[in-house]
Amino acid sequence: MNVANAVKPSQGAKAQDAAPEMNFASKSVSRHLARGAIGFGLIIGSVALVPVAGPATLLAAPLALIAFRGCPTCWMVGLAQTISLGRLESQCVDGVCTLTKAHTAAEARDESTADINVPAASR
Repeated sequence: MNVANAVKPSQGAKAQDAAPEMNFASKSVSRHLARGAIGFGLIIGSVALVPVAGPATLLAAPLALIAFRGCPTCWMVGLAQTISLGRLESQCVDGVCTLTKAHTAAEARDESTADINVPAASR
């Protein structure tokens, strides 16, 4: 075993926690669908116009990557994130991550007022 490539468990956990979360979500579903229509339109249009206008029309295809924020798969992931935005939250404990329903503001208010009525000794 190469000592230089060995990773201590504590270092691996820190590196995993420090990894940025990839977020491809838009502010609304309609905005995300509009970006998808532009991206797919650019790809389909550039390929369909090759017989008419020549291979120069393929230069429009890379512009779709801007609309997709990467690739069509990134757009699909973003669509799922946009739809679930505010409905699901990820909770990670000891390296095990689960998806749960997000607490709404009304539920949070109910929980905070419930703690007020409980005597301090029993908290």
